[in-house]
Amino acid sequence: MKSEIFDFYSPINLKSYNLDKTMRYQLDVLGNLDFFTRRHSENVANLSCRICEYLHCNKNFTIYCTICAYLHDIGKLFIPSKILNKPGRLTDEEFEIMKTHTTKGYEMCMKDLNLRPYAIGALDHHEALNGSGYPNGITKIPMEAQIIRVADEYDAIVTKRQYKTHVNISELLKDLIKDAQPDPKFVALDQLAQNSKVGKINKRVLKTLFKVVIDDILYEISCITDYLDYLKDNIKRFELICKYADKAKEAKSDKKKNYYREGMKMLFQADETFENYLQVYEDYKNALQIRTERMDKLYNEIKIIKKLEV
Repeated sequence: MKSEIFDFYSPINLKSYNLDKTMRYQLDVLGNLDFFTRRHSENVANLSCRICEYLHCNKNFTIYCTICAYLHDIGKLFIPSKILNKPGRLTDEEFEIMKTHTTKGYEMCMKDLNLRPYAIGALDHHEALNGSGYPNGITKIPMEAQIIRVADEYDAIVTKRQYKTHVNISELLKDLIKDAQPDPKFVALDQLAQNSKVGKINKRVLKTLFKVVIDDILYEISCITDYLDYLKDNIKRFELICKYADKAKEAKSDKKKNYYREGMKMLFQADETFENYLQVYEDYKNALQIRTERMDKLYNEIKIIKKLEV
């Protein structure tokens, strides 16, 4: 039985943008990051690009924002691996060190003429609209950093919770909605301030992320649909094998019996044998049921996400 091929993020990102030439240098820099940070950077760039498309940003800004997103965590080159790859919760001291990846990434970009235009993404992607972010606690955040912040937070949670499918992804989005709501603490501190009217992340960008996620759910459904067709074709093949097996049992002569067994052999694939074909048949039927149930759940996820209010 072949494996179902599914990548959590839809491969339709970047669309018609010819980023290879523009980004060759920047992506070479990413090669110095550890595998997980590099993959995260690619995912955030994927999401940021598609958010820009849904926001109808012009091509130049979309390319610019995408490159900023690729480079947003470049400062993690300077974070000790024992902190960067620590499996458990960071101590307060370790978190303070981790936070310096924003300023270190900014400084690295500013020193390199090829990276300088994208330095603000490295610096501001952890800033929050209510002033609770870092490193500078600003509230007037460039749009590219607001987009990267939402994409970054989403991918970080996806990775942490080890999502392999979009089933229950609406629960993750509900958590993000909380970050788009006003923080009572900041409202109480300064009710006249503009930052008291917003949460940490941009509501419009978050709503746009929902559309991107729905696209990815539909992509997962399409992968399952293709796999269901494969499973159904093989189940039909096994139904014929079983039919020949019944005929072989009913045969009165060895000639007839061998005739049907030869028919079965012709239908066998890969490692299928007379000894294991019934188990393989059951495996296909079970796989069909599991994928059908998952597809139903994914359609339900789309319904839930469409009803979410930010």
